[in-house]
Amino acid sequence: MEMNIALLPGDGIGPEVIAQAVKVIQAVAKKFGHTIHFETAPVGAAAIDLTGDPYPESTHAVCLRADAVLFGAIGDPKYDNDPKAKVRPEQGLLAMRKKLGLFANVRPTFTFPSLVHKSPLKLDRVDGVDFVFFRELTGGIYFGEPRGRNEQGTKAFDTNVYTKEEITRLARMGFEAAQKRRKLLTCVDKANVLATSRLWRETVQELAPEYPDVKVEYEFVDAVAMRLIQWPKAYDVLITENLFGDILTDEASVISGSMGLMPSASLGTENKLFEPIHGSYPQAAGKDIANPLGTILSAAMMFDYAFDLKDEAAAISDVVNRSLSEGIVTEDIADGAKAYKTSEVGDWLAENL
Repeated sequence: MEMNIALLPGDGIGPEVIAQAVKVIQAVAKKFGHTIHFETAPVGAAAIDLTGDPYPESTHAVCLRADAVLFGAIGDPKYDNDPKAKVRPEQGLLAMRKKLGLFANVRPTFTFPSLVHKSPLKLDRVDGVDFVFFRELTGGIYFGEPRGRNEQGTKAFDTNVYTKEEITRLARMGFEAAQKRRKLLTCVDKANVLATSRLWRETVQELAPEYPDVKVEYEFVDAVAMRLIQWPKAYDVLITENLFGDILTDEASVISGSMGLMPSASLGTENKLFEPIHGSYPQAAGKDIANPLGTILSAAMMFDYAFDLKDEAAAISDVVNRSLSEGIVTEDIADGAKAYKTSEVGDWLAENL
């Protein structure tokens, strides 16, 4: 197969971890007989420095030409520490999602046998955890209008808006995923308070009869925030709106023991983007110490979700598990043993594929 992949390294450690994913992708391509074409473009603070725009039209054009997008991270302290900055790297992320129509963020949470002891949760709570969030990405309070402040600057407001169509397309993805897993779907909302949540719940209830093999549960977001820590194995597929999903998926990310390990996908009707869930980690930029596994596992998701190449995805997951069990890891999870450089981990994975 011939594949065109857009690379958006972004800021901080983004370029370093993307470079390791490229090594692994090339090794997979060689192993399975594929041809890969890469095209690189700036995004985030790197794009602001070059063009003044965190998601320039030239980058958008590269993404549209690609079969899939592999994205690193966005964020830079010079913008984080300037609350009056009119242009921010994060605006590029929101613009990218909106322009590419990436309405569903898929965030799995699972544990690695060799690292289960690093989870902040007790072994009996975390061993065997395997669930996935489907978070709506292009609606809700992050995009709703109106927003702003009053003339005096003493009152601020944001608007949470959802349409039935936005909810339906995300919910169908969740139902279809549940059919392929443990056939359990949890709709996460705040229907006792919010009108948008009541629309979410009503819409999911209307869809449920179309998927009779899937058991559907409805839980308030605050209860899920609690139960994710109390008993995460109770969940399989969870669907939720943008803000709730943003918070809950970050909470879920620490269950595995390291944010550097978790991948994600952002999917639309036409376009598909894959990225690690961690941030740009500017303190580690250029030091060759960042954990590249989240990005590499995002590449595995890319082979699965973008190209339906499950053997290639499994090959990456298997070699990552081998690297963890054999201690070929970066300093964040080395536990006092030898810590390998970011580039050394990438080299080992590519060689051992």
